[in-house]
Amino acid sequence: MSEARTGELVPTGAEARPASTEADTSLVVVTGLSGGGRSTVARALENVGYYVVDNLPQALMLDMAELAFKAGGAARRTAMVLDVRSRAFSTDLAGAIRELRERGFQPRVVFVDADDDVLIRRFESVRRSHPLQGEGRLADGIAVERALLEEAREQADVIIDTSHLNVNQLRRRVEELFGGEDARRLRITVLSFGFKYGLPPDADFVMDARFLPNPYWVPELREHTGREEAVSAYVLNQEGADAFVAGYADLVNATTAGFEREGKRYLTVAVGCTGGKHRSVAIAEELAIRLRQSGIAANAQHRDLGRE
Repeated sequence: MSEARTGELVPTGAEARPASTEADTSLVVVTGLSGGGRSTVARALENVGYYVVDNLPQALMLDMAELAFKAGGAARRTAMVLDVRSRAFSTDLAGAIRELRERGFQPRVVFVDADDDVLIRRFESVRRSHPLQGEGRLADGIAVERALLEEAREQADVIIDTSHLNVNQLRRRVEELFGGEDARRLRITVLSFGFKYGLPPDADFVMDARFLPNPYWVPELREHTGREEAVSAYVLNQEGADAFVAGYADLVNATTAGFEREGKRYLTVAVGCTGGKHRSVAIAEELAIRLRQSGIAANAQHRDLGRE
């Protein structure tokens, strides 16, 4: 510790910690044309860890940013989604962005756009009117909104034209921009269970390990579980066990990239035996290990362990 000019002790060296500033808060402002894909952008930002506030009035942007800064933690990654309804409170988006920057924040503005004919088709497909068309045509509402958002578009840090993007392509684009590699990775839970307690309702794959001899009928193993070395070795050394695990590891590896492209972030691979205590537990633990060795984020969980 060292003494400041006022006589106050202040930390030095390794004890010193730089204070957080507003610039440490990751702010994203999402706006753009109705029908352009704002909702998809918002969901994608949630996928990569942003706290998303939808339909926020522009006049409250600074208050929201300061609240996020003071809250810290997960709120330090906040996205504010503005649409044409927000302009009922204020039309000065440029001024709101400028005020954020003057306070030390560094917001990134994302503007979603699309061709007029694409927007018209999207509105017609869901049989909705444009919020600004009034008694006129869809094209009239789109034209009015384009004029209102012209300045916002000019200020945008990122303009995403969604005319030729489907929902999954748009989501991937946002995740590439705002999420690290870890945020976009598929996470796999290998879940052991007992068939006598029912199938896991959230299972994407179901494996049946009941073809293997049951350690329950081995007196010295009956009271132990598949997480223990003796039971695990007994199960995994049975004929066909290694090929069973290897085959499912190959199957999951072959489908992972496809699931990630389709936007799936969590996958549950369920492994069942009769009671969920011996065979399924040992297989689940081994499969999770092999998936991690392949570079996949995987962990083993045991739904019914301890129920007997």
